[in-house]
Amino acid sequence: MCHRRAATPGLPAGTLKLVQEPDKAMDFKPVIRTIPDHPKKGIQFRDVTTLFGNPRAFRAAVDALVQPYAGVRIDKVAGIEARGFILGGAVAHQLSTGFVPVRKKGKLPYKVLAEEYDLEYGKDQVEIHIDAVKPGDRVVVVDDLIATGGTAFAAIKLLERAGAKVVGCCFLVDLPDLGGADKIRALGKEVTTLVMFEGD
Repeated sequence: MCHRRAATPGLPAGTLKLVQEPDKAMDFKPVIRTIPDHPKKGIQFRDVTTLFGNPRAFRAAVDALVQPYAGVRIDKVAGIEARGFILGGAVAHQLSTGFVPVRKKGKLPYKVLAEEYDLEYGKDQVEIHIDAVKPGDRVVVVDDLIATGGTAFAAIKLLERAGAKVVGCCFLVDLPDLGGADKIRALGKEVTTLVMFEGD
């Protein structure tokens, strides 16, 4: 099931994009493996590689993530390292857009813009190339999972500092008890998620 809140972006004149209707019968939760006590005791790790390895589930998930942007002008899809690259590349392909990798510190070879975000202990940062987006580009941010929202929040700030307009964010998994999706919605961004694991 696709979970969406907030208004769908409007249709700019002259925009036409065709995407396949998502597989409405697909329940994604059974194809996502749960690994107890990883990476530390008490954590239920949601392993989406099992979904990636299931052809029907992967196709259905990409179609569902793309569907909110049918007919909407999107210029770039930004995927957050690392599983966001897999999903983001597929979403960009379906939308016929360019792809922007949002990488961890020190991984990009050219000049970068960077944005820090808080970890449980300390800080980290995400980076994009300085020419990854142009002013006015309409961008969708994609990752596999939204928990506290720190990385996605930093990616949005980074892209918008570069001049882009982030029109929405897409995630396979939402951990709603951690509040990340609501944090992104509070920025006025549409958030699409496909499955919720409550109590994590």
